[in-house]
Amino acid sequence: MKNGGRKLIFSIFCLATLASLMTAQSRRSAKGDAAEGTILTVTAFREDKKTDPIKLDSLFLYENGIEQKIKNFALDPSPSKIVILVDNSQTLPTSVEKMKQAVMEFAYEIFDGDQLFVIAYDEKAEIIQEWTDDAKKMETSLATFRKKGNPYLFDAIDISLKEVLVPLMPGTRKTAVIVIGDGLDRGSKTPFDKILGELQNQNVTIYGLQIPDRTGGAYRRDQPKAGAVINRLAEETGGKVFPFDEAQTAAKFICDEMRKNRYLLSYMPTNTSAYDARKLFLVAAEGINVRMKVSQPPNVK
Repeated sequence: MKNGGRKLIFSIFCLATLASLMTAQSRRSAKGDAAEGTILTVTAFREDKKTDPIKLDSLFLYENGIEQKIKNFALDPSPSKIVILVDNSQTLPTSVEKMKQAVMEFAYEIFDGDQLFVIAYDEKAEIIQEWTDDAKKMETSLATFRKKGNPYLFDAIDISLKEVLVPLMPGTRKTAVIVIGDGLDRGSKTPFDKILGELQNQNVTIYGLQIPDRTGGAYRRDQPKAGAVINRLAEETGGKVFPFDEAQTAAKFICDEMRKNRYLLSYMPTNTSAYDARKLFLVAAEGINVRMKVSQPPNVK
């Protein structure tokens, strides 16, 4: 685990300003959203050589094509809560040892305060390791990892949200799910579109370590092809996908990004009610790269 304490100092005022907004959104009430505003999780970093902080006036937010007034934009220095979902289905053509090593790369790269939660999935989601920052404990727990069954990816993501991440909210804002697999789903009760909407509604970012599609690109009814599943989940929640064989690079990039480049943006929707789905588009000034979710589903249960 890297020493990240040096990066944790930040304005308490900014966090306090956004705390009440995040609470309102987590309740997902239309009244709360209209009265308090909407919170978005944004990844932002400079691609130029400037060292100036990224400021609100460098960003332009559009909702359903209409520009919105951004109220607050602040770096989120809080620790990360990261769920690692590992495909342990029998037919995945990747060795158990390589899967274990990929998981361990994240244990080596997280910062002080960050924690990992590891779930292996086939027809059922099995907890391999509950929240920890202890690499040795993680290594011991991964010894139980075994390949079996068929992959129920969407159900596993659904369980990760409802039973692992959502109970931490609204106190925990910086969350992500890292999917290690090829994106194949063979039997989940949870539809793809539903799980994507829930990820967006809860501001949870998907990252992926993409294993080549074991089906060779076979057509999948009512869902994207396996090779496109992880890409869509990542792109539409503001995340990023890496090849599986670049696990070490991916772990460093993701952990650094979540600690150093995660912001909270708040705005007051002006053209839609909280009951409407909203297409989102964020533009930044030249030299600044931004990513975030592309849609805010209707803010009701």
